[in-house]
Amino acid sequence: MNRRTRVKICGLTREQDVADAVALGADAIGLVFHAPSPRAVSVELAAALTATVPAFVTVVGLFVDAEAERVREVLRRVPLGALQFHGREEPTYCAAFGHPWIKALAMRDGIDAMAEARRYGGAASLLLDTFDPRVAGGTGRRFDWDLIPAALAGRIILAGGLDAGNVAAAVARVQPHAVDVSGGVESARGIKDRLKIAEFMQGVRNGDQTRSND
Repeated sequence: MNRRTRVKICGLTREQDVADAVALGADAIGLVFHAPSPRAVSVELAAALTATVPAFVTVVGLFVDAEAERVREVLRRVPLGALQFHGREEPTYCAAFGHPWIKALAMRDGIDAMAEARRYGGAASLLLDTFDPRVAGGTGRRFDWDLIPAALAGRIILAGGLDAGNVAAAVARVQPHAVDVSGGVESARGIKDRLKIAEFMQGVRNGDQTRSND
């Protein structure tokens, strides 16, 4: 079956970058509500950015071990379509906000991804990213794709060091539901590059074509 891999462009901070991501075919954009991140946005800026997003493009809010009231405050002011949790959040916490949610898993040797998938069974998707004890996501490094159980691939969003040079191989090999990119399409932290986004989107299409021909 010829299935299209979905694409999320994360860490957007400028209206022009949102416009470019949408125009080039992104299915979702990600806004970071985690102050230590160089890609963090204020609630005011997030509201302005989401106002430019057309129908059928999902706006995802990224949080890291945030107080529940902080998440609710953002939801009152920003029309998010989904929530993404990158910390040690429990499943009951993730499900408490009445929105579809994504749970990020930091992939490293010894992780039981199937057990984590069962634990977070209420998630709309699991996002698999590279483990780094210093940061929660956005490492710019890929992890060993052999750690991904084949039975889980169709449910996951693949992240971690993806760019135009490796995303086609990632899509063809892992066959994820979606891919997520941030630093791989940037000219500087938080500043997206239209050409890099275009090349990344072409890489995803190339990977899908390879997969459909296998």
